[in-house]
Parts: sequence; C-alpha cells; structure tokens
Amino acid sequence: MDTKLILIEGLPGSGKSTTARLVHEVLMQNGIESELFCEGDLDHPADYESVAYFENDQWHRLLEEYSAFRDRMIEKSFPEDTGYLVPYKKIGPDMPDTFYEKVSKNDIYELPLEQNMKLLINNWERFSNRAASGKKVHIFECCFLQNPVTVGMIKYGAPLTMVRNYVLALEKSVKKLNPILIYVSQDNLDLSFRKAINERPPSWSEGFIHYYTGQGYGKKNHLSGAEGTLKVLEARRKAEEEILKELSIRKAVINNSAFDENSHKAALVNLLINHLAQKGEN
Repeated sequence: MDTKLILIEGLPGSGKSTTARLVHEVLMQNGIESELFCEGDLDHPADYESVAYFENDQWHRLLEEYSAFRDRMIEKSFPEDTGYLVPYKKIGPDMPDTFYEKVSKNDIYELPLEQNMKLLINNWERFSNRAASGKKVHIFECCFLQNPVTVGMIKYGAPLTMVRNYVLALEKSVKKLNPILIYVSQDNLDLSFRKAINERPPSWSEGFIHYYTGQGYGKKNHLSGAEGTLKVLEARRKAEEEILKELSIRKAVINNSAFDENSHKAALVNLLINHLAQKGEN
C-alpha cells in the first residue's frame, strides 16, 4: 500500500468510528500492517488529548504547588517551545482534583487559537517525520478536519480563511506520507445527529450542545438547544466541504446514510484495496 496515513472525517453520527474500525479490519485482513487511533486516545501520535501547556515560569510554579508529585510530573512532561507539555491524565489516578481543575484550563484545546495551531502543527510534523521511516499505516479518526474546524470556527468563531489555513498547514505536514482522506457523509443531518444523541449518554449530548451553542459561532449567531446545534452543524458541514475542495491529498466521500455495515465495508474494500491495486497495475 502506498500510503502511511488514512484520515477518517465526518460529522457527529455519520459513522466515523465504525468507518475507522472497518478500515482497520480491511487492511489487516489484506495483510497490511496498520494501527488505529480513535478520538480521545491518550497515546495519539499526532494529536494532543488531555495535554496541557505551561510556559516555563508557570511550569515551575505548578511543580512547587504539587511538590509531592514533582518527580512524577517531571518524568511524564516534556519541553516544548518556551514551556512544557503536561499529559495530565497520564500522570496518575491519585493526583488531587485541584490539579486536574488547574491544568485542564491550560489544555491545548483551551489555548488561544494561534497558540493551539502552532503546537498542533509542530506535533503533526514530528509525527510525519517518524512515520515516514516506517511501514505501518496509521488510521486517524476525526482529528485532521474536525479539530481545527471545531476549535477554530465553533469555539472561537474564527473566519473560514483562518480555519482553512490551519487544515492546509496540517496537510502540508503529512504530504510525505501520501495520505488518503475518507469523508463519511450523510443525506439527513438531522437524522444522524438525533441518532447520535439517542445512542450516547445524556452527558454527551448536554456537553456537545453547550460546546456548539455556548461559545464562538453559536453565541455570535444567538443559537441554543438541539435546533441551534443543528444549525451550527450545517455551517460546519459547509465549511468542511469548502476545505475539502482545497485539499490536494487523495480524498474520497463515502455515503453512509443506510448505516449498513456490510455495504459500507464493501465500499471501503473497493476504495482501499481494489481501486489502489488497479492504480498500481497501471
């Protein structure tokens, strides 16, 4: 296989997680070494999950405040730019609640957008350099498009040009891996979103609706509740469609409106195995 990175993207409820799992199955069943990294993976090689950033002086104050855990914090954290990255959920389950409350405010995805972009782009570039020397195909679920769009447009209300440039910078960083982007689409956004709400705990939908309507884009447009969230999702879909047009990496849109796993897997086999094999023979 001539790629070392497969990116799975799509809106909530479209079937991204299922698609990522099926892609992994298809590759492994065809003897292609691959590794799947899902949303929320603490060991994600390119994205930052539950990682905070502290400038050098802030970092030393944090060490002083939690001196009983100093050695462990130093062992788990690592320098970056003019500060330190702290993977706070990997430091240990016995950390005080106040520690998590404090460091989560400095989470990578709570930082100002420009700083978030700089740290993420640097990390994607490091990942790309490491992955280029190996043979493994990495499968990433929803961090290439989703995260820049949600943190940029939805959280901060940033203009589309800025969000687009963020994604294009990530694209540039991984081009050497000859990536493939699979975008999972749905005909009925309302249906797929309601399906996601019904399948997940109430805490998920409450947090999701708050994130989408309680800041940035949602506040600017006076949106609220599930109906307001749907309007934000429509705007997100439009933004992602615009960005997709500008990407030069290989990409494919696969419609998953039927939610039929067998036909969906067959489409993925056709895309990843049959189509690529035919291209290799030409």
